[in-house]
Amino acid sequence: MGVQSLVVACGAVALCLALTTATNPGFVVRITQAGLDYAHQHGITILEKELAQLKLPDMSGDSRVGRVGKVRYELSRLRLRDFHLPYSRITPISNVGLQVSISNAFAELDGDWRVKFLFVRDHGSFDLKVENVYIKISLRLGSDAAGKPTVSTSECSARISKVRVLFSGRLGWLYNLFHGAIESRFRKILEDKICDIVDKSVQNELQTYVQTLPVTARIDAKTGIDYSLVAAPRATAQSLDAGLKGEFYSLAHRSTVPFSPLPLALPSDHDCMVYFGASSYFFNTAGIAYHEAGALVFEITEDMIPKDSRFSLDTSLFSVFIPQLEEMYPNMPVKFRLSTPTAPFLTIGPGGISLNPIVEAQAYAILPNSSLAPLFLLSLTGNVSAVINVRSDHIVGSLDVGRIRLSLKDSAVGTFEVRTMQSLMNILTSSSLLPRLNARLDEGFPLPLLDRIQLSNILVRFYQNFLLLGADVHFQPRG
Repeated sequence: MGVQSLVVACGAVALCLALTTATNPGFVVRITQAGLDYAHQHGITILEKELAQLKLPDMSGDSRVGRVGKVRYELSRLRLRDFHLPYSRITPISNVGLQVSISNAFAELDGDWRVKFLFVRDHGSFDLKVENVYIKISLRLGSDAAGKPTVSTSECSARISKVRVLFSGRLGWLYNLFHGAIESRFRKILEDKICDIVDKSVQNELQTYVQTLPVTARIDAKTGIDYSLVAAPRATAQSLDAGLKGEFYSLAHRSTVPFSPLPLALPSDHDCMVYFGASSYFFNTAGIAYHEAGALVFEITEDMIPKDSRFSLDTSLFSVFIPQLEEMYPNMPVKFRLSTPTAPFLTIGPGGISLNPIVEAQAYAILPNSSLAPLFLLSLTGNVSAVINVRSDHIVGSLDVGRIRLSLKDSAVGTFEVRTMQSLMNILTSSSLLPRLNARLDEGFPLPLLDRIQLSNILVRFYQNFLLLGADVHFQPRG
């Protein structure tokens, strides 16, 4: 094999490895043009304030004026009264980043002047007007080692078309004759200073703010969510997309998820400012995390039975179905321990979210000495549907369980017909288990939002393998 062939082969292997190790996101955030425009308004306001604090150095020099000859001038106490950015826009540039274009900006300054020529000395004040300022800023988007977004200035250019200096004073008319040299110096200084301010504003304000994106979110004492970026945010012609890991994990022991997220392609909707795509992978890792953390274990005892149920959870209740139970454990309280042998797995489709979990219900008799005597083990299956919504900054939900199907897996009290217990188990799960699950789901799971962002006008749509949430955003200033 020649050197060229070897290089080609190595390149092909490297490409294959890159493709096979590429990570699909489990969660996608899309900021549309409307969202970028909203963020841009706040960014321009900050930049305008930063530019208004611009400090200009004193300057001095010599200029030759007609028959007067060489004039020595000094300009000091330069004060920027205001800096206005009336027209600007932000544009996503595909596979590059974001571009901010500012046009027709203007500023006003004043200061003191002092001149000397021949035997004449004079001083006074001056006004300077800067007009037709054009600024172009290119922003590079990336991610750091922790998976947080980064933003930096990759390019900045400022062009000032018009600078006018007007001197006042006893001989102001004369000094206005050499304003050209001063105006060109002002133009150069201002153009450089503007980009310095832009760089500092991006680094100190914008970069600091985007770092407030939480890449991990603690849900409760047992689980958390990983929202770290799997790659740098990607600009398209119409939006800015960020792919996040979108993975729940157990705080006690984080294990590798035994399956990978499928490619997630959001629809081309752009009516909302921001969209969140939560894949089935995202929700299924929640099942794994809670299962590994031991959080999918529930107990049903007498004190959890609604008062209007008109029955007591004891062996006499079950002796109707299992006559021998009354002889073995007469009038003893019964406890059920419900658990899932495997993590529940859900599917998302245009019709919504559904799952068919398998739950094992172990029944115990509570003996007089408080020890437990195993009675029987049931397997419960049924169709479960989920309702999803967004409240504040959390995904919330609730479950609805259809008819439960029973099967007997083990028994210490002899065989019996489980069909006769169907209605009773429906009551126990709907009145005791389901409210506890829905109470937890009602607390919700946090969305990956930057600091002080609130959502409104929320929509929820279902697609194959993912849930789409759309919303408008509102930035809440401090104080």
